[in-house]
Amino acid sequence: MPNVAGPVGPIPAGRDPDSYDRLRRRVLWSLPTGLFVVGSRAGDRRNLMTCNWVMQIAIAPKLVAVSVERGAVTRQLIEAGGGFSVSVLSRQDRAVVRRFVKPVDAVVVDADGAAISLQGESVREVAGGLPCLTSAVAWLSCEVRRTCDWGDGTAEGGASHVLYVGEVVDAGESTPSVPGREAPDILRMEDTRMSYGG
Repeated sequence: MPNVAGPVGPIPAGRDPDSYDRLRRRVLWSLPTGLFVVGSRAGDRRNLMTCNWVMQIAIAPKLVAVSVERGAVTRQLIEAGGGFSVSVLSRQDRAVVRRFVKPVDAVVVDADGAAISLQGESVREVAGGLPCLTSAVAWLSCEVRRTCDWGDGTAEGGASHVLYVGEVVDAGESTPSVPGREAPDILRMEDTRMSYGG
């Protein structure tokens, strides 16, 4: 018997749709993911967004993918601005990600118009004028090379998120790596009580 379409994807033959959907969510939530802050900018509008769907997808060129909810401010800014940044945080900064679960409404700029603070958190602008948290242990600035959009986001017409593939055009770290020194303890989703996906 073929799979049948459920409310959020195919349901294997003979499976109860509700219990299968709960199982599928649990398994997807068990996939280990980091927890990052993604920066975006278009003109004078800037945003930082907590995001766990970020990963490197190629070595040559250096490509990073980020998946952004269709209705998010970050999506609008990436589309208009053509780039995104990724702030990699340490576990000790886990509280910072909660400041960026909603669109930024407090931006402080210096006399030259460069952002120095978003939502009360210190930032610096990196390549492309993209905001990155100064507390980040490492950061990337990426220019969008591909956009993967699976329709209009309705159950009938596509996916809830848009995938952006960006080429790394700049990178940095707060403390340069030294052979033999322990690597920073990087924040992961399971270090918080947050969950997203499934």
